[in-house]
Amino acid sequence: MEMLNILLCVLIGGSVLAVLVHAQDQSGFISIDCGVSAASTYNDATTGIKYISDATFIDSGVSRSISPQFQAKNLEQQFYSVRSFPEGVRNCYTLKPTQGRNNRYLIRASFMYGNYDDQSKPPEFDLHLGVNFWDSVKIDNETSIVTKEIMHVPPSNSVSVCLINKGLGTPFMSTLELRYFRNSTYPTPYEALELYRRLDIGSITNKTIRYNDDVYDRIWKPVNFPNRKTLSTSLAIDARRNNGYLPGSAVMSTAHTPINASQPYEFYWEPTDPQAKYFVYMHFAEVEVLKENEIREFNVTQNGEFLYGPVVPEYLYTNTLYSTVPVSGDSIEFGLERTNRSTHPPILNALEIFMVKDFSQTQTDPKDVDPIVDIKSIYGLKRNWQGDPCAPKAYSWDGLNCSYEGSDPPRIISLNLSSSELSGNRAASISNLAMLQHLDLSNNSLTGDVPNFLSKMPFLSILNLEGNKLSGSLPVELLERSNNGSLLLRSRWENPDLCLSASCQKKEKHKNKFVVPLAATTATVFVIFTALAAFWTLRRRKQEGISQKIHHKSGRTLESKTRHFAYAEVLKITNNFETVLGRGGFGTVFLGCLDSIKVAVKMLSESSAQGYKEFHAEVKLLMRVHHGNLTDLVGYCNEGSHMGLIYEYMANGNLKQHLSYRNAYTMSWEERLRIATDAAQGLEYLHYGCNPAIVHRDVKSANILLNEKVQAKIADFGLSRIFPAEGGSHISTVVAGTPGYLDPEYQITNWLNEKSDVYSFGVVLLEIVTGRPVINISHDEGTHIGQWVSSLVAKGEIKRIVDPSLGGDFEINSAWEIVELALGCASRNSTDRPTMSEVVMELKECLKKEVEEGEVEVQEKESA
Repeated sequence: MEMLNILLCVLIGGSVLAVLVHAQDQSGFISIDCGVSAASTYNDATTGIKYISDATFIDSGVSRSISPQFQAKNLEQQFYSVRSFPEGVRNCYTLKPTQGRNNRYLIRASFMYGNYDDQSKPPEFDLHLGVNFWDSVKIDNETSIVTKEIMHVPPSNSVSVCLINKGLGTPFMSTLELRYFRNSTYPTPYEALELYRRLDIGSITNKTIRYNDDVYDRIWKPVNFPNRKTLSTSLAIDARRNNGYLPGSAVMSTAHTPINASQPYEFYWEPTDPQAKYFVYMHFAEVEVLKENEIREFNVTQNGEFLYGPVVPEYLYTNTLYSTVPVSGDSIEFGLERTNRSTHPPILNALEIFMVKDFSQTQTDPKDVDPIVDIKSIYGLKRNWQGDPCAPKAYSWDGLNCSYEGSDPPRIISLNLSSSELSGNRAASISNLAMLQHLDLSNNSLTGDVPNFLSKMPFLSILNLEGNKLSGSLPVELLERSNNGSLLLRSRWENPDLCLSASCQKKEKHKNKFVVPLAATTATVFVIFTALAAFWTLRRRKQEGISQKIHHKSGRTLESKTRHFAYAEVLKITNNFETVLGRGGFGTVFLGCLDSIKVAVKMLSESSAQGYKEFHAEVKLLMRVHHGNLTDLVGYCNEGSHMGLIYEYMANGNLKQHLSYRNAYTMSWEERLRIATDAAQGLEYLHYGCNPAIVHRDVKSANILLNEKVQAKIADFGLSRIFPAEGGSHISTVVAGTPGYLDPEYQITNWLNEKSDVYSFGVVLLEIVTGRPVINISHDEGTHIGQWVSSLVAKGEIKRIVDPSLGGDFEINSAWEIVELALGCASRNSTDRPTMSEVVMELKECLKKEVEEGEVEVQEKESA
């Protein structure tokens, strides 16, 4: 067995005394009582530690008190209240110790349920430290106290302690504590060590010891092992505080020794994971007065192999022995064996064991963290932006998309602040998001000039400023980038005082309408021409920085861009394919659970008509596209005949299910407009936000999924095609898609372009409006929904067109606008169809009107 390197650590001198001063005045402490009122502060009756409210450390949660029957007299005050987190999957406390990053801290979280919610159901949830999993918290009963402790060296100036709801009850916290340590204590090359055991051996009081007997406020549990003899002294140990670990006189004044003086002193444990790594810290102090001819001397062994020695404990002075290399195995045993010349058996006063935590998850690049936190503060954003912005990916902040480049730190590449009640000037911190590609500031109340710093952001390719109160002229460079196609700029609408031309001549607000038949007015032709020109120019941006980067991504292998799962892992994730979510041409979709988060697992059927080609096409495409209205690919399985895709779970199924007459719930008109807008934005991103552009080729209501917030996301990219980067009006390909949604021009010519998706989306819009199937064989002899709607439009019978399940609860003008837009999209000739950018503009304007009118109705009812 390889000998481990063991050091005998004795720290002396004034540096230790300086640490002691800091600990004694609690300047290295953060002590939080979770759930107490914001102004509350108090000193604990036993320890004297000053506790404060958690109000300034977290933005979410509700304050609750444990049931009076559990508020016992001997219970510490900090357990009387809790902060509960019924909303959100991840909620995080943010601690900012004055000593800053790269210092060692003890972080301790404690939990006592106390039936605070009157449910008598103790929860189970996960605890994360920053972006990494710390431990699971399982509460056995109302009175049990669970404590989790970790020694951590954070790489940033703040520390996030996050509670993760995994569907087994509402997470909560009672206390959160941080204690500063010198880096010379507990030295290891690892970022995090979780406490496994901390024992006060040979205790004669059987009481837990902590501050102020331990100046660092470590919690020492009393223990008395069988077949051991207790030794003790009433004299102070380490009166001069020379040992750097400072375990405290109350801990070190007692010790154990074997009853049989000839026997070794042994202790062992059997890890549940043989691969787990442990560091052991043994504290020794002689508590007996030995005569001149007497000596206590022993060697230390690990699993029977000599490790270090001899050890000679010093009278009333602490020596600390620790391993600099971690130990592991099925069983780990340490022995203290007396030497031949020793007259006394070995002793052990105190023991600490830590388990190494794998903190390999990379957190967001600090160059992006500081700006996004600043943006949140400046605008007072009411979002659950807590913890790390991008990591773990499953808990990234709403409105952000990030890049995940292997071992590189995640970077923020997309920021959506649309409809966030922003007002005043723009936060200059946005310019510090150096890798930002997409920025949406639409539908806010921003005022003043468009800042010049936006034109200096090298990778910005999409900028949406619509729906604000901006004025003045666009910065020259921003206008040039918009004109040469390197930037897709949306700023014309709802900014009446904003000049968009180089000559700064005001132009009247233009609104493009699509009627049946579609009227090709001069304004419409101009808008379409401009949008198409920008679109073709965007395709030629391959040599520019951001285009090269995206193009580079698309050329990588599957393994380098997304997580590969073995088939055995898929079986575990799906619990042996226990729950079926749905079936389709590709195969069966199963419910899964990955890292306590629900996922959807789509497995390829051996009889699938779509087969392997579509599988690889979908994986490769989803590796390079990231947008809030496109489903995220979590990973894939490709093991022999077992092929599957793992997606984010969409709790509300697909749009087609909600439009079915079998669905008891009827979506409101506003909900339908929101879903249509979400889906349109996803397609717009594929057409104009990707380089090269992507045509989905199978847009239909069954491929528009809805999450728990009824946000729509485009799914199923197996048939999608990428346009050549060199440009061109179309590509020639075999016709593929779903009957009823297929572009008739594409069916005849085999020529595919973005307008084929526009046609399919028009059909989906008609479904949303009418609630009818695309082809109704049973009632209308195979009549297509477009034909049926067109016949009623000609008669002006809009009320017959709109889904009767709405009971007339919709605005007539809004319905007309959407029907006209849908039929314009579903025109037989592609040149008569709008672009997806124009569709998004039209839908947003309709949605805005609907929301405003709804608010007016509410106000009128309240005033009445």
